[in-house]
Amino acid sequence: MRREDLLKTACEVIAAQGFGHTRTLDIARAAGVSQALLFYHFETKDQLFAQALVYAARRDLDSLAKLDRAGGTPVERLRHLLRLYSPTGSARTWRMWIDAWAESMRSADLEETSRRLDLRWKESLRAIVDEGVASGAFACADPDAATWRILSLVDGPGRPGERASQGAVAPQGGRAHPDGDGRELGIREEDLS
Repeated sequence: MRREDLLKTACEVIAAQGFGHTRTLDIARAAGVSQALLFYHFETKDQLFAQALVYAARRDLDSLAKLDRAGGTPVERLRHLLRLYSPTGSARTWRMWIDAWAESMRSADLEETSRRLDLRWKESLRAIVDEGVASGAFACADPDAATWRILSLVDGPGRPGERASQGAVAPQGGRAHPDGDGRELGIREEDLS
């Protein structure tokens, strides 16, 4: 069985059971292989889980890379990024992200992977914000703080402290704006719909 097939099966099992309740034996049985084969491809359970998260996020990250290369106004690109980043449909990948964030408190591999993936989203959002400010489409005095707060709004109330604990610096007096992402950038909420 190929590594990619093992990752796909791992994602299915983890999505059903959660990171905290999934054993390597569960993944091996679902894949119809031995645990020894799993550990041939992945040195540790934590490494397997971190790679499964990357595998699950790959489609989202591919879409994000396309957005980074795409044209369009900053408002259009922001709208598209927020749709990519927010949970939609069955939100299977979103559930894995949330579960990985929680489990990353106990797993250095998941913490490092979650941080790296999270930073990738922040970099794309920051580039859109910078472009919007430079073109006059957005009005914000502190693009870094606005980026941080927008991601915090989408991620939910538990993530700002989590971000700060992972080395991200919370803006001074930084609280998520209760009226949403548009206010952070001086645009109307309906422009993001």
